[in-house]
Amino acid sequence: MIRLSVVILNWNGRKFLEKFLPSLVRSLPDYAELVVADNASTDDSLSFLEKHYPDIRILRNDRNEGFARGYNLAMEQIDSEYFCLLNSDIEVTDHWIEPVIEMMDANEKIAVVQPKILSYAQPEMFEYAGASGGFIDKYGYPFCRGRVFSTLEKDEGQYDDPIDIFWATGAAMFVRSDVYRTMGGLDGDFFAHMEEIDFCWRIKNAGFKIKVCPQSSVLHVGGGTLPKNNSFKTYLNFRNNLFLLLKNLPDNRIARTFALRFFLDQIAAVFFLLQFHVKDFIAVYKAMFSFAKHYKECKAKRNTMPKLAYTDVYDGSVVFLNYFKRKRHFNGQQFF
Repeated sequence: MIRLSVVILNWNGRKFLEKFLPSLVRSLPDYAELVVADNASTDDSLSFLEKHYPDIRILRNDRNEGFARGYNLAMEQIDSEYFCLLNSDIEVTDHWIEPVIEMMDANEKIAVVQPKILSYAQPEMFEYAGASGGFIDKYGYPFCRGRVFSTLEKDEGQYDDPIDIFWATGAAMFVRSDVYRTMGGLDGDFFAHMEEIDFCWRIKNAGFKIKVCPQSSVLHVGGGTLPKNNSFKTYLNFRNNLFLLLKNLPDNRIARTFALRFFLDQIAAVFFLLQFHVKDFIAVYKAMFSFAKHYKECKAKRNTMPKLAYTDVYDGSVVFLNYFKRKRHFNGQQFF
């Protein structure tokens, strides 16, 4: 069995493959393989790979299955001890793999690990999608060490301790293959966005640990598939966050959490409108309608969970702390 399969899910990512594959290939230790799972790209990604990287294994999906289902289909065809889900718009550094594998080898209860995520455009800064480990507040809002909402910190080594986190970024996620399969992989109904948080929450409920390994770092471009100002991305983020809460919150927290979340989401919609982001305003309400439409199916998934727990959720409001108390930094335990 191969120890590690680094799996890139590609969709029309020729420019990223051309730019970032050389350093990735050079960085692979002897025990690792590189796999590209293609989501029915319409550019020349595959012909580029076949010509310039004939040794890379290619898995082909018949259509664009999205991030979640696309990865699930790929992992069904891969036999290795560890998976690494790696975005195509990531530039790796030397020896980014070894510290993570050493950490996971040392403790079988560690199921998921992410490296430190820095900005490709500004390597001295943390990057939005993961920074130095992800967390979540009691209303479902995700944040990171090094990134709270739009506040991004400079990396000065302040978050270099390898701590337990709540969720690991899907941009560069190492996971035990047996845990991935036992937990059913990523939830394909999410399509993209928030699926890694849902996955990590389920893993935590099953008694495993999720860690950040800052001794490993990668550089992330971000917005490679869906730009930040894309209304479909807004729709997915709002809808999937509601899916996330319904699937994973304990029974005694469902009603009060959703009562405030619907209120906060409507405030967000109004802010979009005041900024003349009409498509984003509409996307918020589309997300609510889609959530209502799929409510029964989503709620039924709660019955498949080993247990529903509230472990390591930040029991406060990051919205209140950020916008009203002006606390825009989080060290893994408290805001400041």
